[in-house]
Amino acid sequence: MRESIRIGVLNGPNLNLLGRREPHHYGTRTLAEIESLLRERADAGGASLIFLQSNDEGEIVDWVQANTGAVDAWLVNAAALTHTSVALRDALAGSGRPFVEVHLSNVFAREPFRHTSLLSDLAIGVITGFRVSSYLFGLEALIQHLRGSAEAEAE
Repeated sequence: MRESIRIGVLNGPNLNLLGRREPHHYGTRTLAEIESLLRERADAGGASLIFLQSNDEGEIVDWVQANTGAVDAWLVNAAALTHTSVALRDALAGSGRPFVEVHLSNVFAREPFRHTSLLSDLAIGVITGFRVSSYLFGLEALIQHLRGSAEAEAE
């Protein structure tokens, strides 16, 4: 049996408002609903998840640092911190863990300041614009990436 993959799911500022905040951009699913869907998909893929949503940049950086040893990878929707946080960028880089950056809305079809990510050049991939499916695609990509790395090491 394969060893379980452990993934940290990081959600940044204002994502606690999903379901009622700008549904034309983000859809109508709540963060709790997204987490439930992710847990189901993770279970089916032999992965376990830990979650954080915070509106506080320092708390997010502390969480990444505290949980680096407990995860194999990160699934990151940093929300507004995507465009502003060098501290989060440094924490993710310092973790040495791969991550996928996800966004519910198509950030490239929105305001120009959202077109710049301080994280994407470090990410193994970026998935944007597919609402809840962005998370699910990102999770599947991480699992495949980690399984592929493990299989390559076994050869």
